[in-house]
Amino acid sequence: MRILGIETSCDETGIAIYDDEQGIMAHRLYSQIAVHADYGGVVPELASRDHIRKTIPLIKEVLADANLTPQDLDGVAYTAGPGLVGALLVGCSIGRSLAYGWGLPAVPVHHMEGHLLAPMLEDNAPEFPFIALLVSGGHTMLVRVDGIGHYQLLGESVDDAAGEAFDKTAKLLGLDYPGGPALSKMAEGGDPKRFKFPRPMTNKPGLDFSFSGLKTFAANTVRSEADEQGVNSEQTKADIAYAFQDAVIDTLAIKCRRALQQCNLKRLVIAGGVSANTALREKLAEVMNKLGGEVFYPRPEFCTDNGAMIAYAGLQRLKGETHTDLTFKAHPRWPLDSLPAL
Repeated sequence: MRILGIETSCDETGIAIYDDEQGIMAHRLYSQIAVHADYGGVVPELASRDHIRKTIPLIKEVLADANLTPQDLDGVAYTAGPGLVGALLVGCSIGRSLAYGWGLPAVPVHHMEGHLLAPMLEDNAPEFPFIALLVSGGHTMLVRVDGIGHYQLLGESVDDAAGEAFDKTAKLLGLDYPGGPALSKMAEGGDPKRFKFPRPMTNKPGLDFSFSGLKTFAANTVRSEADEQGVNSEQTKADIAYAFQDAVIDTLAIKCRRALQQCNLKRLVIAGGVSANTALREKLAEVMNKLGGEVFYPRPEFCTDNGAMIAYAGLQRLKGETHTDLTFKAHPRWPLDSLPAL
């Protein structure tokens, strides 16, 4: 079976074709970073308009790259949520319309299920069951995964997601949007001994996260180190960046270790935009080595939003006969553990 995947949940337009025998046949990704950079964050209306401009041309390019026609497809999958409602509606309406015009089933896909299953695109794919850490600009959650649709939410952020905290702290340091990767790069030159940031919610039981207070701690540190022109020492900025990143990574690692031990599992999956962070990968590899387990993650290009993960998840749902009629709906909020099991 072969399916077209469409991802338009936020600020990246991702299109891909996945075949259950050949794997990824073609994929394209357009990032809107330049569109939103002047505003320091994603502007929903501009995101929607850009998806309208880019989705159809990218679909044509992907079909050409794979040397396929619509008649060679078995379905069309699109991200139905969660995400920005306007951006989601672009993908939903285009995906449902193309499926109708081509006489194919249309498959609505949960964005976070796409991220969760992204490591399945790799040669070294994890086996069920495992613990998944889904960590991005909009979500931070720990999930026990016993199969596709067999999801138990163990913990999630009660305020800012980890990626959101990265971007906001980067903005405090005067870094350009998107700030998360820039902060991680700056942290490489930081002094690990100069500042010590708290590890929020690690001194109490449970697997929920909170990064809002850590962001405030970073803001207070920036303020205490600033003069009238702000923090004018690049070394001080690097030291703050290091302390912030180290606190986030250590917090995530502590909660992952706790989840693995609580569920008596030895496999960990990390996915989402922040999973591309090299320091996070190194820390979790260290944790899994001590536990005698293994960590899995997608290649960096499939950590951020992309069409390949939507195509893969959509194909699994299509095989499970999950598809929609002519009525389509976008779900800005959509609990992952509400999905039907296959």
